[in-house]
Amino acid sequence: MLKLKESMLGNDDEEGSREGFLDEESDGFFSLSPMQRVYAFAAFFVAGLACMILSLIVFAKPIKFAVLFTFGNLLAVGSTAFLLGPVQQMRMMFDSARIYATAIYLGCVVLALICALWIHNKILTIIAIISELCALIWYSLSYIPFARRIVSGLMMRLCDTEL
Repeated sequence: MLKLKESMLGNDDEEGSREGFLDEESDGFFSLSPMQRVYAFAAFFVAGLACMILSLIVFAKPIKFAVLFTFGNLLAVGSTAFLLGPVQQMRMMFDSARIYATAIYLGCVVLALICALWIHNKILTIIAIISELCALIWYSLSYIPFARRIVSGLMMRLCDTEL
């Protein structure tokens, strides 16, 4: 914090030896304590959940609903970057075990935003939000061992009917 204050106030004590705020040697933004990381995670996760819950208020207006729901969704998913770090989260998201789930989830997020903001079609927006929610569930299941296999087997049993 002292480095931020010094860089903003412009103290020029030792110009040559002073580190930049975001230099690799500098702690900068990346010097959060473990408790601060938990607080930041909780704040972003709660903000994401609040946006998703508040989006239900504007459910009658699918475009506003889609934007608010998607923003909350991204906040909640992105909140884990405070616990793991952004690089580790990206590694985990694009791991070979969940690359397809991540790609489908991100594609559904983009699709929902395109349907809401560019196409302005309410029916397509609702379909895109439903697919985004399903993709989020499938993506989340990829972090639980054997969960996707169990859910797949359960869906096959429930949906497969013999006549």
